[in-house]
Amino acid sequence: MTATGNEVSARASSTRTRLTDFARVATARVDDAAEAIGRIFCPHELTPVDHSERGFSAHHNCAGFDGFSVNYVAYGGSVAINPGCLDRFFLLQMPLSGSASIRTAARELTTGPQRCASLLSPTIPTEMTWRGDCAQLIVLLDRKLVEHRAAALGGVAVRPVEFDPAVELTGPLGQMLSARIEQLVTLAEQLGPRKTLSAIAAADWRESFLNVLLNEQRHSLSSAIDVFNGRTEAQPAALKRVRAYLETCATEPLDLAELAEIAGTGIRALQLGFRRHFGTTVSEMLLDIRLAHLNARLKTARPGERIVDIAFDLGFTHLSRMASAYRAKFGETPKATLQRLS
Repeated sequence: MTATGNEVSARASSTRTRLTDFARVATARVDDAAEAIGRIFCPHELTPVDHSERGFSAHHNCAGFDGFSVNYVAYGGSVAINPGCLDRFFLLQMPLSGSASIRTAARELTTGPQRCASLLSPTIPTEMTWRGDCAQLIVLLDRKLVEHRAAALGGVAVRPVEFDPAVELTGPLGQMLSARIEQLVTLAEQLGPRKTLSAIAAADWRESFLNVLLNEQRHSLSSAIDVFNGRTEAQPAALKRVRAYLETCATEPLDLAELAEIAGTGIRALQLGFRRHFGTTVSEMLLDIRLAHLNARLKTARPGERIVDIAFDLGFTHLSRMASAYRAKFGETPKATLQRLS
């Protein structure tokens, strides 16, 4: 930690400093701040917007956990920060005082207390200007954790995840995140740097942030996650592929995982899609197809062919259930169909 004593303290934000026992950086020198904070986060350009160091100060306190950390970062005066691509992590920045103007490759936004927070993605170039003695609580999440969890939730290969950077603090998600970050910071302050969260508690916090952000904040894999988990209907064309496969392979055992792969969805989404678009379940449709095939085979049966042999050929394993379903569909027993047409 670098420091210049009372000079830095005098320039600190009027907002209560958080995580004071976890101090990593405290300096009134721009170069020292850029180097020290860059080692913790990533290398970046740091420039006072008035082109002088008068009024500048920097504080960074950091409590680290497995796969994530919570940080208090404050700059005295106004500074321009250019980290480019963060590369290794996501940053959820919750403003406590001042404001921040953030420009990404696709969007510009201004954040401030009670209004808007920001969520920066590692593959999107970013520039920021922190104004008015800006102070923020920042949650850092490891990139691999986020991308692997997103891939698992969406049923896709691991790939970059890019979030909408604006988190509205007036909405339910923003309020929930604000409350959880405050709880985590308070917990870390109570424990202090000489104690740590248990592995289970740290995992619970990590999972909480991952699941909330990936399920509630829009990002590049949101649609895949919605479809895979049945929150959005699978496309009818995908369901038609599954129905055609059932028609062609009706004698094969039912494999929902294979059918979901054909549809390009999760099993739950496939099941919901069948109910919404066809008004039936996958197993009920397969049964209906097999019954239709059985009816056709009975109508063209050769002398001496047995119902039990035909039924087994078509994938039926429970003859009594088959007979009941057949009668419900065609109004007669398989034996009656065979005798009537023989």
